[in-house]
Amino acid sequence: MRSTSYQQALQGITRRHFFKQCGIGLGSMALSSLLTDQAAAGSISHDMGLYNGQGQLPAKAKRVIFMFMAGGPSQLELFDYKPALQKYNGQPIPQSYIEGKRFAFMDSFGNDGPPKLLGTVRDFKQHGNSGAWVSECLPHTAGIVDDISFLKTVATEVPNHAPAKIFMNTGSGQFGRPSMGAWVNYGIGSESQNLPGFVVLQSGPRGPRGGQPNWGSGFLPAAHQGVPFRSTGDPILNLSTPETVTDASQRRVIDAVNELNRARLDVTGDGEIAARISSYEMAYRMQSSAPELMDLSKESQSTLDLYGAKVGEPSYAMNCLLARRLVERGVRFIQLYHTNWDHHGGNSENLSNSLDEVCHDVDQGSAALVKDLKQRGLLEDTLVIWGGEFGRTPMGEIRDTVGRNHHIECSTMWMAGGGVKAGYTLGETDELGFSPVDKPVHVHDLQATILHQLGIDHEKLTYRFQGRDFRLTDVAGHVQHDLLV
Repeated sequence: MRSTSYQQALQGITRRHFFKQCGIGLGSMALSSLLTDQAAAGSISHDMGLYNGQGQLPAKAKRVIFMFMAGGPSQLELFDYKPALQKYNGQPIPQSYIEGKRFAFMDSFGNDGPPKLLGTVRDFKQHGNSGAWVSECLPHTAGIVDDISFLKTVATEVPNHAPAKIFMNTGSGQFGRPSMGAWVNYGIGSESQNLPGFVVLQSGPRGPRGGQPNWGSGFLPAAHQGVPFRSTGDPILNLSTPETVTDASQRRVIDAVNELNRARLDVTGDGEIAARISSYEMAYRMQSSAPELMDLSKESQSTLDLYGAKVGEPSYAMNCLLARRLVERGVRFIQLYHTNWDHHGGNSENLSNSLDEVCHDVDQGSAALVKDLKQRGLLEDTLVIWGGEFGRTPMGEIRDTVGRNHHIECSTMWMAGGGVKAGYTLGETDELGFSPVDKPVHVHDLQATILHQLGIDHEKLTYRFQGRDFRLTDVAGHVQHDLLV
């Protein structure tokens, strides 16, 4: 009888219970060391980061705003002017261009032969002292070309939306890796005590494909993940204190919960518990800081008109204005997502009226953000990025209407501020806009350059997980010094 109950008791003891209760032995010492490291990593909050607020290199930028155009904007309709496409419109692309290449929804050699080239109907003009080419689709962006740099040869490795977005944001096409914003917050933390170090703002008819992993923390401590905000009302649902709850009583509850969590943290060293404590405290502080962030009463009408934002109406323009306000409050990494750039040629996603609509959604706000940061003296140390997960093919894709397929060989992005040259173009594509012919830029190169401007050596910002050291740029990446001041 006693033997049976003793056996049941042993069977009920898990490995975790054993290590917790075992006070001596090599297993206990090894686990204690491991958990101490995890606790230390987990206790890093949003404020200072691994490198105590300073990277290993001189920093030109203090913060990042990444305006992510989800779906893959067509560079050939917006920035990469190719007269040869007009000349050869409707002709099959030479087989030498596409042999061995991958396309998401297009055969390299179909029943009708190679896919046909598609010239654009958009009018292009040169703008500013830099003479940069911008199409009629983006008149406001055309007005800031002397403040930005174009990267015309950005290449990626995966041709489908969700993994391509994950790749741009995490350096890997696999789900579960830390996002760029999480890496930055893990490395140098945030200057804000009352707002998350990494904030995500979304607009458009739906969320970006891939969802939360685009701004997740992966295997890094959860305190570093991106926090999605709404652009009107409470930034986070259920953030406000109910009228029946006093501040004092809420503080007592939070203190009691945190005390229990800390007691458990002392026993287990679980970094997720440390993140939970940090989240409770951050949420409490945000109850006063978030309403102040959303209070636009001190913004002038001229500022609202500059962005094209209307108080009380969620929009990409409003998100751009909030991004500037977040920058002013010390948030380290801000990412704006705007969807519906996937112009294959469907009824609602094509290169005619659909392109006009989405360009109208983002053009004024994007340009206004650069202008506003500049006039407030913030652009110099704020790195602003605009672009999507990949580009579009020079060949047309005929569905219900006309569009273009996904293209991983090259896309156009632009950057401003944060130590980046103004009025500059990096790289050039061939006459059809198919492949780079000068200064190709891989996604890992882009990521390495962003980290470099923040004072972070991309090869040294690592985190050991499952027996190996991981980093944002994997085992690749070269800083694009030609782009930098």
